[in-house]
Amino acid sequence: MSDARRILIVEDEPGLQMTLEDRLCAEGYEVETAGDGFGAERAAAGGQFDLILLDVMLPGQDGFQVCRRLRRKGIRTPILMLTARGEVDDRVRGLELGADDYLLKPFEMRELLARVEALLRRVPGGRRLVTFGAAKVDFAATSATLHGEPVEMSARMFRLLEYLVEHAGETLTREQLLQEVWG
Repeated sequence: MSDARRILIVEDEPGLQMTLEDRLCAEGYEVETAGDGFGAERAAAGGQFDLILLDVMLPGQDGFQVCRRLRRKGIRTPILMLTARGEVDDRVRGLELGADDYLLKPFEMRELLARVEALLRRVPGGRRLVTFGAAKVDFAATSATLHGEPVEMSARMFRLLEYLVEHAGETLTREQLLQEVWG
């Protein structure tokens, strides 16, 4: 498997999709694309992405619906919403639904790249797949298996496991866990 960070681009306008894909590939990222909301949800749920660039106005289901459904499934991949809808209510709605950032179209490629880098800095790079004996946890896909069988976990349980792995070897207090995992 490549060490390149993987990005899912969800954009229904072919010209912009191709421009984003070409530029991000030139920057060293592995890129996959989807052109509608349902394709985006399938790709995001099935792929191992480090970041999702998500247009708001999509055929099928809009980016707000995609974001909401991914977060409800426990998928924590950072989402950067791209849209021409710049009203404050739209930006707030996107962020409240679980988006990590919101960029208005048209945008400068330099700003997009800077935001992509900023979001990727928050994602632990080498912790995509962790194995504990017969258990495997894929943090990018937010999935876990035991003896090859899927393990059902709530989003909170998954976040607790992720926090414990991120702090392996450290002694953690109950207060730290409550603050960092339960907020």
